[in-house]
Amino acid sequence: MSHTQDIARVTTSELEAFMRRVLMRCGADEPSTEAVSRALLTASRMGVDSHGLRLLPHYVQAVRGGRVNPSPRMTFSRRMPATGYLDANDGFGHLAGYTAIAHAIAMADDTGMGAVAVGNSSHFGAAGCYPLEAARRGLIGMAVCNSDPFVRLHQGQGAFHGTNPFAFAAPVEGGNPYLLDMATSSIPWNRVRQYAAIGRELPPDVAANAAGDISTEPGEVSSLLPLGGAQFGFKGAGLAGVVEVLSSTLAGMLNGFRLLPMVGPDMSTPRGVGHFFLVMRPDAFNDLETYRARMHEYLTDLRSQPAVKGDEVLAPGDREWRCQAHRDAEGIPLDSANLAAYERLAKELELAPLSVSWQPNGGRMQ
Repeated sequence: MSHTQDIARVTTSELEAFMRRVLMRCGADEPSTEAVSRALLTASRMGVDSHGLRLLPHYVQAVRGGRVNPSPRMTFSRRMPATGYLDANDGFGHLAGYTAIAHAIAMADDTGMGAVAVGNSSHFGAAGCYPLEAARRGLIGMAVCNSDPFVRLHQGQGAFHGTNPFAFAAPVEGGNPYLLDMATSSIPWNRVRQYAAIGRELPPDVAANAAGDISTEPGEVSSLLPLGGAQFGFKGAGLAGVVEVLSSTLAGMLNGFRLLPMVGPDMSTPRGVGHFFLVMRPDAFNDLETYRARMHEYLTDLRSQPAVKGDEVLAPGDREWRCQAHRDAEGIPLDSANLAAYERLAKELELAPLSVSWQPNGGRMQ
C-alpha cells in the first residue's frame, strides 16, 4: 500500500517508550534515559523536531562511540548562598540541564535567586526545556549554552560562535508559561540539516557557503549568519558573546570556537560543553499578586494588538502550546528522513520498531 500522500504519526506515549528502549539498550542509566527522552519529547510535542526526535540517532552514536558517559556521577557544589557549579562528568546535557535547574530552583526557594554554571557537559537539546521547569513551579527561569562554531561574526568570513541558544520562561497564572527559546544565529544549525534531509530550500539571508556568499541551498551551507542577517548581524553576534561568557567562561570550559564539532569523525572524545541556568522568585522583587496581575495585563495587551492582514500577534510560546495540544491529540508527525532513521535504529539495536499510524495529509498544523 502506498503512503505517498499520507503522514506517518506516532503517539507521544509510543515515541517515549521507543526512545527509552533505545537509550537503555545503549547502556544509559535510568536518570539519563528519563532526562533525554523527556527533553526530546518536550521539544517534539511543541513542534521543534530539529531539537526533538530527530536527535535520537545522533545521541546513540555519541554513547556508543564513547563521547557521552551513559551513567555519569554528576557532582554539585554550592559556592555561595545563590550560586553553584555542576560537574556533569561528560554525561548527557539533558540530565545536566534538569539537574542544574533543580539546584537553581532549590536555591531560589531558599534565597530568592539561584544560578548554576555547568561544565564537562554535552549537547542538551532544546534550551527551553529547563527554564520551563522553573516556570511550572511559579518561578522565572533562564538557560544558555555554548556550542561549536557554525555562525559567522558580523562581517566575519568564517564560523566563530556556535548557535548559542538563549531560553527564558515566566509563569502565567491560569495559563501556559511565557516561553522564549531562540538561537542567537539567524536559524538553528539543526534546521539546515532538517531542510537538507527533506530537500527544502532555506530562507534568504540566513546562511552562507564556503566562499562566504549568501546561500539558500542547505547542502552547500558552511556557516550561518548571526541574528540580524547581513546588515544587522552585530546584534546576534553580541548576544552570542554574552551566552559564551555565561556558559563556557563561568564554567571554565573551552569557548565554542575551540570545541570539537557536534557532528564529526571523533565520536569518542568528550566535548566539554558549558551551560548556565538562572532562576528567580517573582515574590523576591514584588508581591506575587502584583506580578501575576502585571503579567496578565502585559500578555492581554500584547495579544490584542492589531496584526497585518492574514496574520496574528502571538506571545512567545503561543505557537508551541497550540502545536503541543494538536500533537497530543493527533500524534507527532515523522517526515520520511526521520521515519527511515528510526527504522534503522530499531534494526541495528534489534528492537521492536516504532509503531506509527498513517493519516491523510489534510494540510493542518503539524
